[in-house]
Amino acid sequence: MKILIINGPNLNLLGSREKEIYGARNFESYLKKLRRHYHEITIEYYQTNVEGEIINALQNAALLYDGVIINAGGYAHTSVAIADAVKAISTPVIEVHISNTFAREPFRHTSFLAANVKGSIIGFGMESYRLAIESFVLKIV
Repeated sequence: MKILIINGPNLNLLGSREKEIYGARNFESYLKKLRRHYHEITIEYYQTNVEGEIINALQNAALLYDGVIINAGGYAHTSVAIADAVKAISTPVIEVHISNTFAREPFRHTSFLAANVKGSIIGFGMESYRLAIESFVLKIV
């Protein structure tokens, strides 16, 4: 099995930004833990702050991966284009958010991606990514 994790804007700052919301761990160290735990799965990672690059990554993923995990960051609440890209590919996509977006500002309560993904995992910290991988392992999606 081959899974792509896509992280959007500002997620390159995990571990240093708003630690009370996102925690003190950077994503790269968490990714190492995921890869060790799921050694039988190829887990690739892509992070960008650029909306169009997320769209390109999703379109390319359709040919290369069995599943995609996306944390589009703030774009989840603003990008019709990313939502359309998710809808356009047949590869299953799971949306994740580290924080509980429903406990935050009202504009974060709506995800444009939600209607087009196989499922959303919200508010479990970095473990949201592990739970998404489990959905692929257990063939829930």
